[in-house]
Amino acid sequence: MASSLVPLPPMFIGLTAFLLVTAPHLLAQAKTPVAPGPTAGPLNVTAILEKGGQYTTLLRLLKETQVGEQVQSQLNNSYDGLTIFAPTDNAFSSLKSGTLNGLNPQEQVSLVLYHVLPRFYSLTTFQTTSNPVRTQASGNNGVYMINVTTSSNQVNVSTGVDDAPINDDLYSDFPLAVYSIDKVLLPYDLFGPKPPAPAPAPTKVPKKPKKAPATASGPTSEAETTPSTASLKGRSVGWGFVVGFGLMSIGSLL
Repeated sequence: MASSLVPLPPMFIGLTAFLLVTAPHLLAQAKTPVAPGPTAGPLNVTAILEKGGQYTTLLRLLKETQVGEQVQSQLNNSYDGLTIFAPTDNAFSSLKSGTLNGLNPQEQVSLVLYHVLPRFYSLTTFQTTSNPVRTQASGNNGVYMINVTTSSNQVNVSTGVDDAPINDDLYSDFPLAVYSIDKVLLPYDLFGPKPPAPAPAPTKVPKKPKKAPATASGPTSEAETTPSTASLKGRSVGWGFVVGFGLMSIGSLL
């Protein structure tokens, strides 16, 4: 018995023809390597602050103290990341006149490092942070610390001399966080009240030796103990007169 062929639907015939035409082109595209997209460059603290547009004084201090180079090097080689508090130009302008110029070079370095924390802190991390918090200026004796407090979504940084709320995050992506603040953080160790200077020791005045009081049995003056020359002469004359008178009397008797 002869078999009958079932005609294919026109749609199926069209799809088959489309695949036969386009398949070689699709296979060629699959074999062509896809060029990689642009990779993110290394983080640049200076570029982030320059983009913010109001951190000219901080950028100058980072350069003059060479802290900027130190921060950039540590950022590229740190497993913990860094957090930077960036005072605005208005924050520096609000300082008392001569504040920065009154610091020696080492104190200026400490002031800038005081605005850098040696690890990455997100705003959420600050809510569970234990105080006091170490800064890059902190030594082994517990100096140059800050305290961080949170209330709702607000984070406040306190130094013991002043405090500043975090206004905005210029950058916050591990390993770097840069937060804008409207005050310069003044370390207590540099700007806190100084202890009063110790009072000078009283000067001892040497006592004058006391004169021994004169007594009846004490020594008398030379005038009292030594007879004068006139007295001796008078006594000699008197004795001569007596002797002469006696001799005259004896002669008359003879």
